[in-house]
Amino acid sequence: MSSSLAVPAAASRARRGSRGSLLFLITACACGASDPSSAHGFAGKRFFPATLATDDPFVADELSLPTVAYSKQGASEDSPAIRETDFSIDVSKRVTENFGVGFGATYKQLRPDQSNTQRGFDNLAASVKYKFYENDEHETLLSAGIDADIGGSGSKRVGAEPFSTFTPTLFFGKGFGDLPSDLRYLRPFAVTGLVGVGIPSRAGTTTIGDDGEQSVERHPHTLEWGFAIQYSLPYLQSFVRDVGLREPFNRMIPVVEFAMSTALDRGSSGTTGTVNPGIIWAGQYMQLAFEAAIPINSRSGSHVGWIAQLHFFLDDLFPHSLGKPLFEK
Repeated sequence: MSSSLAVPAAASRARRGSRGSLLFLITACACGASDPSSAHGFAGKRFFPATLATDDPFVADELSLPTVAYSKQGASEDSPAIRETDFSIDVSKRVTENFGVGFGATYKQLRPDQSNTQRGFDNLAASVKYKFYENDEHETLLSAGIDADIGGSGSKRVGAEPFSTFTPTLFFGKGFGDLPSDLRYLRPFAVTGLVGVGIPSRAGTTTIGDDGEQSVERHPHTLEWGFAIQYSLPYLQSFVRDVGLREPFNRMIPVVEFAMSTALDRGSSGTTGTVNPGIIWAGQYMQLAFEAAIPINSRSGSHVGWIAQLHFFLDDLFPHSLGKPLFEK
């Protein structure tokens, strides 16, 4: 995010100080990360990491700062090839032990071939989530929530929609630590996922072109679904067999995510989405993650993208202040 405006010396010093503070925090968290078993996102002894492309099933105090995603859409008859880079921040806060709220903002940078770069914020996001079931013995979590994309809160020049979309969603998580002993090397596997229905606040948007011709863009309901398959090396080391993994590999969780959206009506059909193989490193206070984003078809994109995230566990960083529920029993 560059600017042609000169930055005053005081502001420049403040920004350098902010970057230095963030670097210090990252270093401190990494050095202090002795065991991810004290972090949040647990069902029994199963730790579920925060996933990048599909939302996770647990309710927690957490901060993703930043999440950076890159993708490229190929040229078509109507538009040039576009390179898109997104910078996001997401924060979640527990109101009670099992009920939480979340907010998110994304700054988009669109670079069309042979055209000016467009920058601006996408629509703001808000969510609520309630964890209604937990079985520690079978490492199972179930939650329900609603995500809201707040129409008109973003910039039209980066494609922010003028209408809102509400998505009631069911979330699940299941670890396989309850498998029999002869399948013990499958015990580190876990799956998390979601299924929801996107409900736009408008059935369609009418626009009038420069020639006075009227056109209507219809907004379908969508089935939002996806899942993440994980293999926890910390679980392998601690609860199956110590295979001698050392830092940083003993805290890594290989993951493959599938994030999909299927149009249901109003003249639209078909599924778009990405398959995201990657790796998560989970410490006590934070996690680092990187995934490739592979489009499943031409409508989903024409090139492989990527997504990276720095994620903080606020309930472990600040257990007696910012990281505890607003209302406790």
